[in-house]
Order: sequence, then C-alpha cells, then structure tokens
Amino acid sequence: MKVVHSLSVVVAAVALLGLSAPVYASKTDDRIESSAKKSYVFKTYLQGDDIKIDSKDGAVTLTGSVSGEYHKSLAQETLTGLPGVKSVENKLEIKDVPPAVNSDAWVRDKVKVTLLFHRSVSAVKTEVEVKDGIATLRGEASSQAQKELTTEYAKDVEGVKDVVNEMTVAKTPGDKQTVGEKIDDASITAQVKMALLFHRSTSALGTKVETKDGVVTLFGKASNVAELNLVNKLVNDVHGVTKVNNLMTTK
Repeated sequence: MKVVHSLSVVVAAVALLGLSAPVYASKTDDRIESSAKKSYVFKTYLQGDDIKIDSKDGAVTLTGSVSGEYHKSLAQETLTGLPGVKSVENKLEIKDVPPAVNSDAWVRDKVKVTLLFHRSVSAVKTEVEVKDGIATLRGEASSQAQKELTTEYAKDVEGVKDVVNEMTVAKTPGDKQTVGEKIDDASITAQVKMALLFHRSTSALGTKVETKDGVVTLFGKASNVAELNLVNKLVNDVHGVTKVNNLMTTK
C-alpha cells in the first residue's frame, strides 16, 4: 500500500508540474509583450508604427509595419534585451520605400536618427538638409556648446562629407536638463547599440552592450585609447544612461 501511495503522489506531482509549466510560460509571454509596449523605445520612437508582438515560450515574432529601417532594428533590439526573451524573429515590413543607400536622402535620415538618441542635442529643433553629401543644419540651439556638438555628431555620420551649421543660438540660455521618466534597460541598450552603429567612428567596433538600472557596461575591442574615450562620450550622452563601465580592450 505504501508503494502504491508513494507512486500516486509522484504521479500527482508530475501532473501538477505539467499544468503549471504552460501557465508560467503564458505569464512570461504576457509580461514580455506588455513590457515591450510600455518601453521607452516603443512609446517614443515607435508609437506611430503598427507592431504586433507574439511571444511563445520566450520566442518572439514581430509582425506588422514600420515607417523606416531603423524602426525595424530598434524594435528587434528592444525585444532582444527584455528578460525571458530567447529569440526574436523580425517579420516587420517597411511602409515606404527606403531611400537608396548613400543617396542624400539616406544620409539625411541617418543624421536625423543619430541626433535623436543623444540628450545633449535637440533633434526636434534641428532641421537637416543634405546636398551632394554636405549636410546643412538649421534651427535653434540652446547654446553655442549644443550647436558645436550637433555639428560634431552630424560630421560623424556615414556619408556626410562636410557640415554647414546655420543654426541660431537662443538669446536666453536654454532650460537646464531636468530628470525625466526612468528609462527601461532594454530601451537604453537598444539606443546605445543603434547610436554606436550610426556613428561612423564606432560603427565597426561590434561592441557588446549590457544595461542594469541605467548603468551601461561595454565589452569588445577598440583600436586605441582615443576610440575608447569616444565610445564613452557617445554612450554617456544617450537617453537614460546614468553611468558607463567601459570594459573594452585595445587591440
């Protein structure tokens, strides 16, 4: 009788485990989908896109349409950085035909996107026009320092041959930066990866990025100390980054 009783207990335990596993997986999938939609990237950059997120046991599939190539990449990078995600299959389609690679329109879009990720410049107040690879910037900068940094960032975008900065500087100092909403780690990681990819000086580094409570840790190899310092500068200026631990080594 004792043997039979023990066997029945084991069978019951196995049955309960079998039932709880799908429930746990379902909760994880729901959390993944919810976290993505509430993320800074989805609320800030992708709010106008039609993105459907389907997670099954941590395997995520993205379907729908987005307005640009970088939106597609941002969505994937954000999902990849969420806890519980094992893989991401990106089936997102781009609504409009993207401009030809290296065309003026292509370069213009890359400049605009690069400025978006950095908090020390204002992508919203900066107008960008590109003609024969020469980027002309117009709009208003809050300070001379912001104007110069906007020029520096634009010059470091692939395809830009030169920058003409016609931005005006506000007569009264701009408001000091205030602490905004806390940005989730997955969104910070996605922005850092995209920023490093879009900057010509860091695009080929293949830097590994990890974020924990706003602190970004970088791994990989740089050519020299100057390159390491540049990575620090760019990453420190990404929205949501509170600190950078640069563990990259030099070749």
